[in-house]
Amino acid sequence: MVALRYRYQTAEIGKRDIHYRCLRDKTQFDDLHGEAESIGISSASWPLFGLVWQSGEILAELMTDYRIDGLRVLEIGCGVGLASLVLNERHADISATDVHPSAGDYLQHNTQLNNGRHIPFFRTAWEDDQSEEFGQFDLIIGSDLLYERPHSKSLSMFIQHFAKPKSEIIIVEAGRGYRKNFIFRMESLGFEANQMPFSDFESNSDKFKGKILQFKRNM
Repeated sequence: MVALRYRYQTAEIGKRDIHYRCLRDKTQFDDLHGEAESIGISSASWPLFGLVWQSGEILAELMTDYRIDGLRVLEIGCGVGLASLVLNERHADISATDVHPSAGDYLQHNTQLNNGRHIPFFRTAWEDDQSEEFGQFDLIIGSDLLYERPHSKSLSMFIQHFAKPKSEIIIVEAGRGYRKNFIFRMESLGFEANQMPFSDFESNSDKFKGKILQFKRNM
């Protein structure tokens, strides 16, 4: 198997320089022991976690000054962890999760590149039976998570498990067509849905076809 090729990048996000390692391109693949394949991650989709997409850049920019004081935060589908790294620089109480078996190692590597504190990580699929050991969170964030129609249900139920009764959710969705169904499911769980503007973000937001979805619940 050919060795993976990487890019080392520095993203200027707000007033912070965030250093990270990502995959060089979408042709990279390394699943020697079949761990990814065993959980349904194909060779074509394997590298997607290791690239930084526009929706992830927008989420990271949003987190540069988002209110986090006293909040416990979870990033879903963290990939290389760009938004988590921004929050870690701000000394947030940040944890992260992803289904990909390599995501935790990439997050740890990138945290070390920034001389940051350890970011707690747990690997799970949204459909898995979830443990209670990780507790619940005040703020849950994620980007480009709705790839297929069934994801609206599985993601909303995953959020339901990990969100405190009073909580806020920020999802930067990439315009793949499943937004309305996801909003419907979140509203059925007691969340009020809103759409946030993104015209002030630097990541070519004028060309971004998705939306920033904000959900709030106060039970």
